[in-house]
Amino acid sequence: MAAKMAKKTSSETDEILAKSVDSRIKKIVERALARNILGLTLQEANLDIEVGPTPKELVYTRDSLRLYHYRPMVDEIYRIPLMIVMSPVARGYILDLAKGQSLIEYLLLQGYDVYLMDWVPPRREHSHLGMRDFALDLIDESIASVQGNSGETDVTVIGYCMGGLLAAMNAAVHHDGPIKNLVCFATPVNSNGMALYKKWADSESFDIDLIVDELGIIPGDMIGASIQALRPLQKQANQMQLLNNAQNDTFVKASMRFDRWAAEQLPIPGELARGMFRDFLRDNKLVKNEYMLGDQRVVLGNIQIPFLHVAAEYDHIVPTAASSDLVKMVGSEDKQEIVVRGGHVSLVAGGNAVYRLWPQLDQWLGLRSV
Repeated sequence: MAAKMAKKTSSETDEILAKSVDSRIKKIVERALARNILGLTLQEANLDIEVGPTPKELVYTRDSLRLYHYRPMVDEIYRIPLMIVMSPVARGYILDLAKGQSLIEYLLLQGYDVYLMDWVPPRREHSHLGMRDFALDLIDESIASVQGNSGETDVTVIGYCMGGLLAAMNAAVHHDGPIKNLVCFATPVNSNGMALYKKWADSESFDIDLIVDELGIIPGDMIGASIQALRPLQKQANQMQLLNNAQNDTFVKASMRFDRWAAEQLPIPGELARGMFRDFLRDNKLVKNEYMLGDQRVVLGNIQIPFLHVAAEYDHIVPTAASSDLVKMVGSEDKQEIVVRGGHVSLVAGGNAVYRLWPQLDQWLGLRSV
């Protein structure tokens, strides 16, 4: 009898939690539609602090894409250039926060020739851009620009989060293409491991077609709200930690940079969002080898080039359950996964990243960049 009551209580609790999540999703969607946010402007971070200090030049632009080339910092550089693909919903300066706290600066000092696919807020006329545009056309055009600028045919591609997903798709479709090495940071492939995002995709209150048709561009604050929902008390915890370290200037400045980046979530073109929600989150087609980019099927097993995946042990945005299948699915003989302590952002930009990840990344790349 007691067991039956416990079972009933657990079932009722799950139902209450589901209704609570659905209610929050409904409020976020209604607020966005009521304000008719088109994603044309970003919320001001209001933080007067420098980010992205490493010198660079713009070498290619199309739609919301900005391809930058960073100035070399040493006389001798590796032959094969690196092209980093940022997630279309996040600012690229998370990889170049400040001098001494910059993965890009570190790579330059090790002798790599570094390019970055970064993004600016899309406009309404970009709403038609979908997964095929981002995973194939924009990456292909950027690689061609890197080849022309560097004079090298081979290119190593590094993708972060959704940028890693796009890069892996490109490498799978163009498995005989110019990508020489592929590195993915915290890259999701199995949406069953992203429980809360799945709730968004499956919720009756989240009508992706209505939102895309009405707004064209998915607002940045809606994306930020979905991320914050993963850890609703994280912002308050960060504020308490900041208060406890108020006398530490280095800590305060680093915290302000992270806060500025977190406040600048980019809007996302409607068709890209539609594809992500339908084919990836809801139907989980990538892990089933059913994902189509136009008339081309994405089969990760077609990737045969040297491959490295880097995962964070405490990543709440892309949990291990969402990314662990990636290495298994890639067909390369030369493949490896590095799991480091930390979260989704501290993986690449935290105070300890220089000790935990960067030297391992340099060792892996150095052997394959000559």
